[in-house]
Amino acid sequence: MTSVNVKLLYHYVITNFFNLCFFPLTAIVAGKAYRLTIDDLHNLYYSYLQHNLITIAPLFAFTVFGSVFYIVTRPKPVYLVEYSCYLPPTHCRSSISKVMDIFYEVRKADPPRNGTCDDSSWLEFLRKIQERSGLGDETHGPEGLLQVPPRKTFAAAREETEKVIIGALENLFKNTKVNPKDIGILVVNSSMFNPTPSLSAMVVNTFKLRSNVRSFNLGGMGCSAGVIAIDLAKDLLHVHKNTYALVVSTENITYNIYAGDNRSMMVSNCLFRVGGAAILLSNKPRDRRRSKYELVHTVRTHTGADDKSFRCVQQGDDESGKTGVSLSKDITDVAGRTVKKNIATLGPLILPLSEKLLFFVTFMAKKLFKDKVKHYYVPDFKLAIDHFCIHAGGRAVIDVLEKNLGLAPIDVEASRSTLHRFGNTSSSSIWYELAYIEAKGRMKKGNKVWQIALGSGFKCNSAVWMALSNVKASTNSPWEHCIDRYPVNIDSDSAKSETRVQNGRS
Repeated sequence: MTSVNVKLLYHYVITNFFNLCFFPLTAIVAGKAYRLTIDDLHNLYYSYLQHNLITIAPLFAFTVFGSVFYIVTRPKPVYLVEYSCYLPPTHCRSSISKVMDIFYEVRKADPPRNGTCDDSSWLEFLRKIQERSGLGDETHGPEGLLQVPPRKTFAAAREETEKVIIGALENLFKNTKVNPKDIGILVVNSSMFNPTPSLSAMVVNTFKLRSNVRSFNLGGMGCSAGVIAIDLAKDLLHVHKNTYALVVSTENITYNIYAGDNRSMMVSNCLFRVGGAAILLSNKPRDRRRSKYELVHTVRTHTGADDKSFRCVQQGDDESGKTGVSLSKDITDVAGRTVKKNIATLGPLILPLSEKLLFFVTFMAKKLFKDKVKHYYVPDFKLAIDHFCIHAGGRAVIDVLEKNLGLAPIDVEASRSTLHRFGNTSSSSIWYELAYIEAKGRMKKGNKVWQIALGSGFKCNSAVWMALSNVKASTNSPWEHCIDRYPVNIDSDSAKSETRVQNGRS
């Protein structure tokens, strides 16, 4: 406790060093100014200012010009007016045992050439992954795969994605009262499912967006594509004035479920679930009053130049010709290295001076005394960030980032709860997490929230937002009817799920 108090005192002194020095200086100047008389001011003018007008006038003009130039050329603020997370219907809820049944039926309908539909080792492997995944019994599966026999068709896949996107957008437009024809920029990201016409074209057609809308469709960019879409929309909003940007993030399960024997490709089946989010951004000054957040920073890190990074998450065919996404053994090391590079870029932008100074001191100490100093100082990001939305890619992903960033359990509560309630919804998971924080009533005016997502390629992308008010949960929030039940004891819940799966298979 003493060390914590000392560090907080150090942080306060360093962060407010200039203010602490400026206050007594201001008091001295104010005291002297209070004693000045009219005669003193006249003497100051005639003895100094009058004889130095040639110097003072250009300096004043330069100051005014510089101020005006800065105001005109600085990037306009980007506001997050509102967002909406899709909540699938209750009949799509899929318990752990139901998910196992889906795997069984999919494999039965399309068995691998060198395997059988009742392969006990295959089922046992999936069962263990499910038990350790951190997912609960209320996640949602696609309607096509819940049928018997399952519909793993292009039509069923399109139906899944359209329901998610349209459902999220209808709720967003209802909550914001924005006319779809006012949308000037549209960015849709879906990594695995990209039909023709594109999903962005589907949005334009469904909601009758105007003909000069600037639309973009991002594919194959993994679970971190949501932040990429935000970054793209931000850049476009800096160019095009007084407009709205609409970002839609989703993923498809129906068309991409894997039914083969390759275990590196089977893991994703156990983690991904149905979900999606729609986000409305604006650069209109008048929208600041009703907006929830202002975008502070976006940082994108791509390590795809390295072969291991490029191949650690890769879609391809297995030995039987079945398509799936394989996860290599290098993924943990690749993810750790990419996250560090992303943090190294973001840290100087958000960390207070006190943390930058400590890091610099330990950095120099390690350079000079390599044997005595084993590790670099890990900055305390909680001094700069109030809330963390770590991509709910899996239990291991959250555990690693919690440890590396020195976070407390409450800091990753939103990520664990989202993984448990909704599963890995890919690029939209960070929005379910933000909705969780709001539903708990924790988002206060001036708070900063850090969204961090990992994706194939390999990429780590971050977005930092600042709350413009005490943010309340949106109407029809996905947590509206269950927030009081969270956080849950994930370990005990997993044990119950294990028992149900075993009883269902016995």
